[in-house]
Amino acid sequence: VQLQASGGGLVQAGGSLRLSCAASGRIFSSYTMGWFRQAPGKEREFVAAIRLSGGSTYYADSVKDRFAISRVNAGAKKAVYLQMNSLKPEDTAVYYCAADRYTGRFSELPGEYEYWGQGTLVTVSS
Repeated sequence: VQLQASGGGLVQAGGSLRLSCAASGRIFSSYTMGWFRQAPGKEREFVAAIRLSGGSTYYADSVKDRFAISRVNAGAKKAVYLQMNSLKPEDTAVYYCAADRYTGRFSELPGEYEYWGQGTLVTVSS
């Protein structure tokens, strides 16, 4: 499984960005896809997750009313997106997409996601 994240950049507070994560390889519709972020000097934290099959979603409280996760699950094409609105300086971090093979859960724990993308930097200026 390969995950390729993109879409990061520099944005002013209050602005928006859309992150993309293209998935390839042996990734199945039963997987859950997640977004995590890691700010300098801090631990990696959960942001949002979505089930490839069905599209159920789950969010961290800190982003629930501002971010939206979505996916494409069409045959070999599998991708996950994170629309980020009303961005704040505290949203500044490297954002990672990840895949969890375990069916039937939404996990906030990075250790329970088996596959990771390379990360994309989001910087929100005040």
